[in-house]
Amino acid sequence: MAKIDPLAAQLNSDTYLGFDFGNKKIGVAVGQLTTCTASPLQTLRSIHQLPNWTLINQLISEWQPIGLIVGISQQQNGQDNLITPKMRKFCRQLEGRFHLPVYPVDETLSTFEAKQLLFDELHVGATRLWEVQDQLAAQLILQSWLNEQHHFASLPCYRANT
Repeated sequence: MAKIDPLAAQLNSDTYLGFDFGNKKIGVAVGQLTTCTASPLQTLRSIHQLPNWTLINQLISEWQPIGLIVGISQQQNGQDNLITPKMRKFCRQLEGRFHLPVYPVDETLSTFEAKQLLFDELHVGATRLWEVQDQLAAQLILQSWLNEQHHFASLPCYRANT
């Protein structure tokens, strides 16, 4: 059973979970529209290349998001790549299981960007990189969606000092 985060219950109703879907791992991030910030949450290991629905259910119960953001990757020319259909299926499954709106977001190169940040700038070793790159990619996906929402609403995007 997942440990409940004491801050999760205090969040207001503008919480979203972001997902970086992969066959072996799914990175998860959490963010809020009020602060326009996303944070990495955890990496879920898939079971026989299927999402771990038990852990996803626990995260949704804990954080009570009002929407889910899922990165969808495509080739540079806009064509689907091999995993794109599985990502779209994951979106449909999330929506069907949890009855929450699911917002697909272009995530082309988000995992690459996460690896670059972790390896080049933070000098994270290969083992640790494998463990956290997907949750950082989920954070980048969710953060880009939050920024876009604030841009369309013409709201200033509050950024915490990091």
